[in-house]
Amino acid sequence: MKQKFSVFSFQFSVSSSLKTLFFALKTKNLKLKTGPRGFTLIELLVVVGIITVITSIVLVSNAKYGGAVLLQNLAYDIALSIRQAQVYGISVRSFNASNFSVGYGMHFAVSDNTHYELFADADNNGLFSDASENVSPSPYEIGRGYKIKSLCATDSGNESCTFDTLDIIFKRPEPDARITARNGSGQTCVQNTQECKEEARVVVESPRGQDLSIVIDATGQISVQ
Repeated sequence: MKQKFSVFSFQFSVSSSLKTLFFALKTKNLKLKTGPRGFTLIELLVVVGIITVITSIVLVSNAKYGGAVLLQNLAYDIALSIRQAQVYGISVRSFNASNFSVGYGMHFAVSDNTHYELFADADNNGLFSDASENVSPSPYEIGRGYKIKSLCATDSGNESCTFDTLDIIFKRPEPDARITARNGSGQTCVQNTQECKEEARVVVESPRGQDLSIVIDATGQISVQ
């Protein structure tokens, strides 16, 4: 009888302890549910500030990356246009349906730094003369605030970037470039003479001040640097 009473006492004690624990947890949950909820004003301001900083960084990085891509695209577009002039110059392409002996070239001018010309050297002087020599789709237009920054040419190993105009002519049967860079006026490049420049460089610039160069070698090589 004593043993049964002890077991009953133990069971009652355990049951009471469980009830007490359950009641305590229930009371605690009720207190938590009835407590303050949501963000404080300071927490809200901190979160908004963090989101603003992250968004600003992303937008600035995206604009910088996008500008670099557009500048690179422009440089390669100009390089491909020069290559097109080279192809026209060394192939049998007529000008005005009857002239098959002309050379073709590209003309750049600092004074008109948002355009460049693909032209036929109809008068065989190695220079762009007027709009009547334009070849479709010339003139090419540079938009979105991008421009030709400077025109450079190398002579006897020395480079100068102070030229006003740059004319690059290709004439068959050689793919070589005949490069004439001038300030207002000056001698025109005639093949195998000292007036011909060894290398030319067209520097293009983005609105952010970044720049790239299209390099044309006298051997006919064209690259973007």
